[in-house]
Amino acid sequence: MKEIFIQSTESTFKIQPWEDSYKQLVAGFTTKNDGVSQGCFSSFNLGLHVNDSTNHVINNRELLADQLKFSTSKWVCSKQVHGYNVLKVSKDDQGKGVTDYLSSIPDTDGFYTNEEEVLLTSCYADCVPLYFLEPTKKYIGLAHAGWKGTVSNIGGKLIDKWLKEENIKLEDIQIVIGPSIGECCYEVDDFVMNKVSEAFNDDIPHKVITKKLNGKYALNLKEANKQLLINSGISEENISMTNYCTSCNPNTFFSHRRDEGKTGRMMSFIGWRK
Repeated sequence: MKEIFIQSTESTFKIQPWEDSYKQLVAGFTTKNDGVSQGCFSSFNLGLHVNDSTNHVINNRELLADQLKFSTSKWVCSKQVHGYNVLKVSKDDQGKGVTDYLSSIPDTDGFYTNEEEVLLTSCYADCVPLYFLEPTKKYIGLAHAGWKGTVSNIGGKLIDKWLKEENIKLEDIQIVIGPSIGECCYEVDDFVMNKVSEAFNDDIPHKVITKKLNGKYALNLKEANKQLLINSGISEENISMTNYCTSCNPNTFFSHRRDEGKTGRMMSFIGWRK
């Protein structure tokens, strides 16, 4: 499978097929490198909520804004709570959560817009970033899917809003599943496995869960999201999925599980330039 995320700088990957097809679009994911944060946050931490120096995080965000040519004054950030709330945002939300975590849009793990000059952003250190695009009406979206967001089908909930509230057609929706912890590194217990089973009505696709010799399970979060998106009506050919595992690549990505919770955050981003 051809990798859809192409590293463009030391600190960023781009969704190259989308950016090549739609010249106004900016879409990608950051690495852990080429920033100013120190210690366990070294060096390109973009999360304000992990007890890193606020000045360092703001500095890193400005560095990213310069690279993307997308001012932080046009970013939108939310307080992610591993939930399934999906919200439509606009230029009225520009700047929220950029320099102060308390000013983030509250309790929101998925959002979307069709306005130019709005950069949607969210932070990650193993959870799955989901990117949504409907190029004709210029709708874009992001969803943050840890195991809780995944079993709540946050991706399907965003799609449902597009269908019912924005009159978007299923066949026009393109989705990219970004870097996250892989089944190679993500072991879960019976409690999580049972929640996954409920999400699939007790019929889990074979690639999603693998029973291990120690009685626990290897969970493929990316594949789980893909299968739930297919169940929501998205054609498999309209879904692209990265090969990158955040835990397996310590020189490139932060990982909450690998780093035992003491780590920074990468950022997913998508927006239309004017």
